[in-house]
Amino acid sequence: MSEDALLFIYTTVGDMEAAEKIATALVEPGLAACVNIYPGMRSVYRWQGKVEIDEEVSLFIKVPATLSVRAMEEVRRLHPYDVPALLEIPLGRVDGDYLTWAKEQTREQTRGQTG
Repeated sequence: MSEDALLFIYTTVGDMEAAEKIATALVEPGLAACVNIYPGMRSVYRWQGKVEIDEEVSLFIKVPATLSVRAMEEVRRLHPYDVPALLEIPLGRVDGDYLTWAKEQTREQTRGQTG
């Protein structure tokens, strides 16, 4: 993956408070350019041998590839779940103006980074 690449980190949490806490902790220091929060999602999954159905909030975290490891570590540190879904999703083509903007938002964090 190119160092210029932008990607999504996807995760889910149980409520808006946890989602906003993670989003703010990533955007404020420049570990992510933007976090999209989608409330009102229902998840069906097996946990400890039982099928669960819960309301969740999903987060799409936009990060440069050079910051993905650090951003995922921070999400993991703040995440309220024992086993959170933490998925890195590579993106294809990204509009040049948007990519420039995203990199500007994370510039201080990416300075001197190598992957």
